[in-house]
Amino acid sequence: MDDNISSSSLGNISLAACLLEFLGYSKIFRRVQPLPFDRIVQLPGQPQVGFQQYSGYVTVDEKNQKALFYYFAEAETDPASKPLVLWLNGGPGCSSLGVGAFSENGPFRPSGEVLIKNQYSWNTEANMLYLESPIGVGFSYSTDTSSYELLMTRPQIGNPVLEFATDFNSRAEFFWSHGLISDTTYKMFTSVCNYSRYVSEYYRGSVSPICSRVMGQVSRETSRFVDKYDVTLDVCISSLLSQSKALSPQQVADNIDVCVEDETVNYLNRLDVQMTLHALLVGVQRWTVCSNVLGYELLDLEIPTIPIVGRLIKAGIPVLWRSRFCHPLTGSRTLIHQLAEELGLKTSVPYRVWFEGQQVGGWTQVYGNILSFATIRGASHEAPFSQPERSLVLFKAFLEGRPLPEAF
Repeated sequence: MDDNISSSSLGNISLAACLLEFLGYSKIFRRVQPLPFDRIVQLPGQPQVGFQQYSGYVTVDEKNQKALFYYFAEAETDPASKPLVLWLNGGPGCSSLGVGAFSENGPFRPSGEVLIKNQYSWNTEANMLYLESPIGVGFSYSTDTSSYELLMTRPQIGNPVLEFATDFNSRAEFFWSHGLISDTTYKMFTSVCNYSRYVSEYYRGSVSPICSRVMGQVSRETSRFVDKYDVTLDVCISSLLSQSKALSPQQVADNIDVCVEDETVNYLNRLDVQMTLHALLVGVQRWTVCSNVLGYELLDLEIPTIPIVGRLIKAGIPVLWRSRFCHPLTGSRTLIHQLAEELGLKTSVPYRVWFEGQQVGGWTQVYGNILSFATIRGASHEAPFSQPERSLVLFKAFLEGRPLPEAF
């Protein structure tokens, strides 16, 4: 589940509007001021808060009744002066509402029958707009089911796959360096059948016997009881044994519910919650984390997206590349460095640590004054979920256009 953000000032929405135009959703910005009947008085089980919330639909095609569902959380303080941030989850086909808002960086987390306040919510720094996209994801719908056939996936900026072979093949070194696979298996995984070859064969429906054997060995050694998106922490056992989830369970520290995605699924499938959110289920029986009705052309993964990042930089748009699994930092760092060289960008901030409080929050390197690379120490695939405080520090620095803290 790749995640992507774009930010702009509420008084100057040109960057976010350009991104939405690029994604085909420019009509959203005709409603930066949400309609009064979209206002959420209070979500079921929600603690008292001082900011406003809105949710509902934006019709993008009246003829075919295509509508995108959004959730908007105003900044906790002085929202008129705070930037507007658009959050899109990838997946492909995963929900920005259920993953981004309720599992990662939104104001609340489901816990049983109630919601608990997320003290590291990103709406402490910005007005947050979560969009369930494309049509067919979450509560977004179309009455014309042919709309769910996506012959070409739209590129998303944040940290999607940059280049198919480099990104996917970096998993072998990641698994080996973290002790998940043996030396023998690592050699097979890098020479006999690497991961990009296996994925390519799998999506073409013709996995070779040798790749099947290598991946079987990798799976046996890594174990189904290790979350491949977060290899250092425990898994949600009840979810794992039920095999009911489309994604690996994510979890963080002891004070955060390791089964938060299960809790989110239960919460968003409550009728009282759907009514409060002004949400509809059209063509599906239940809300799901990731769509099972979309028809993606998955071979589009082989189309590199790094040229898009280059075009953004050439257009003068600052880019921060935040690296975490499932596209390991080894691959991302290599590709970002190559991009900087191609664009003629010199290193302006040498590779160094950055701090959150009195602890190292991660590492960063800056090229020119427009391209930044950063890691979040201890983060899993969903960084704001696994390292919420460090992710918030990085997010705030990005919004303010200042370097990540180099001292404490």
